[in-house]
Amino acid sequence: MRRSVQFQSPEQVEAGAPAGGRGGSARQQETLRTEFGFELPRGYVDESGTVHRTGVMRLATARDELVPLRDDRVRENSAYLSVVLISRVVTRIGTVEDIHPGVIEDLFASDLAFLQDFYRRINAEGHTRAAVTCPSCDEEFAVNFAGGRLGES
Repeated sequence: MRRSVQFQSPEQVEAGAPAGGRGGSARQQETLRTEFGFELPRGYVDESGTVHRTGVMRLATARDELVPLRDDRVRENSAYLSVVLISRVVTRIGTVEDIHPGVIEDLFASDLAFLQDFYRRINAEGHTRAAVTCPSCDEEFAVNFAGGRLGES
């Protein structure tokens, strides 16, 4: 499910600009980002032994959060909720595009924890950056959790 949603800024609505953005407004039409790339700390190892580290997660819909609650595996074990939910919103890991709960079950625990945090960041906070402070020099800066290797900023 690849989707970009375009919306009008309040200024465009007041100016009566059409939703297509062709109203001659000086402001460019804004696009809502619905997919976010990531890089797993360890990587998914497929049946042939190939390691896949990069992937894409899309924003969750209300349906994505409701449907897993009807899943028998989730009813039996509430901890399984995150596996089903993550499998619904991850659209690709490496060259693997058929993402299902079995794929998520086979991730290393650190990769599942990364995806759970990534899900929270893009769906609750709307971005993949976090403000951090260096413990040595007290310098404040932003870190992007969407990718990069461990130890890189």
